[in-house]
Amino acid sequence: MSAVMTGRGALAHGVEPPVPDPTVGTRTFRAIGTTVAVVVTDADRADEAAALLSEDLCALDLACSRFRADSELMQLEQTGGGRPVAVSPLLFDAIEVACVVAVQTAGTVDPTIGSALVDLGYDRDFDQIESCGATLAARPQPAPGWWQIEMDPGSRTVTVPIGVHVDLGATAKALAADRSSRRIARALDCGALVNLGGDVAVSGSSPTGGWGVGIAPVCTAPLDSVGPVVAVFDGGLATSGTTARSWIRNGRTVHHIVDPWTGEAARPVWSYVSVMAPSCVEANAWSTAAVVWGDDAAGNLAGFGVTARLVDAHGAVVHVGGWPVEAPAPTGAEPTDGPLLCGPAR
Repeated sequence: MSAVMTGRGALAHGVEPPVPDPTVGTRTFRAIGTTVAVVVTDADRADEAAALLSEDLCALDLACSRFRADSELMQLEQTGGGRPVAVSPLLFDAIEVACVVAVQTAGTVDPTIGSALVDLGYDRDFDQIESCGATLAARPQPAPGWWQIEMDPGSRTVTVPIGVHVDLGATAKALAADRSSRRIARALDCGALVNLGGDVAVSGSSPTGGWGVGIAPVCTAPLDSVGPVVAVFDGGLATSGTTARSWIRNGRTVHHIVDPWTGEAARPVWSYVSVMAPSCVEANAWSTAAVVWGDDAAGNLAGFGVTARLVDAHGAVVHVGGWPVEAPAPTGAEPTDGPLLCGPAR
């Protein structure tokens, strides 16, 4: 749901849209079930940046995926039997971050929604989900609660109770964006932007005027449907929504953002929510929480001092905090000099 403008001059105050910058290099590809992109301020090193990102995402998938039987997360649940299990640093950090986010959002973003997602039909990579109207055998149940996961940093062990299924989709991707952007910036000594399906993180130097990021309803949206453009100089920007990654279940439309207190897909009050924050993890935590909060989202975000842009089901826009004045997206741009569409949807 975020579109990266690979040029200079996308000013935070929206003076004018970006001007194409030939010194910036961009690579896009499919990974971890979505469209990903890496952009660096040294065009000659774009291939190296893509290789580093691909390496990071392969490691993330092997550690954290709940869609592959050989992932470390699935092995933890299947063989742990409610006992402490030593895990890799990557999986330990990913679970720890998920639990920290749960605390910060007062349980609104909870990693123990795995069973609820399966009950809703999200039991495989999204590209493989088939919408169907068949009645499911079980109704979604409330999440057991993140506090049931026990972690010991000293021994780097994790205990997941029998019957509790962990889903790291709300945080692991954002964590990977933060880590990969920093790694690429350090390794290649340049500015780097990583966009993992709408989870955007930037590190190192930025183009003059900042990284221009356009907000789009879906990652596969045509260029002329890209919305406003804002500048990102550091930290992260994330967009979460209810309309793109959706399917039909029990004769109704459901989506991947779950209300942990009911186990149901969150009410589609907001089509999508974008948040700017010091890190992509934080931005994604608040954008996901906002979707779950529904009618209370704007007030809750304001209470936490969050900078956000919310678009409701009818297209009405609500700004919260210091969301910057927006510049319109350029029209008639080609993929190489205009928006690079990457969102959480596809």
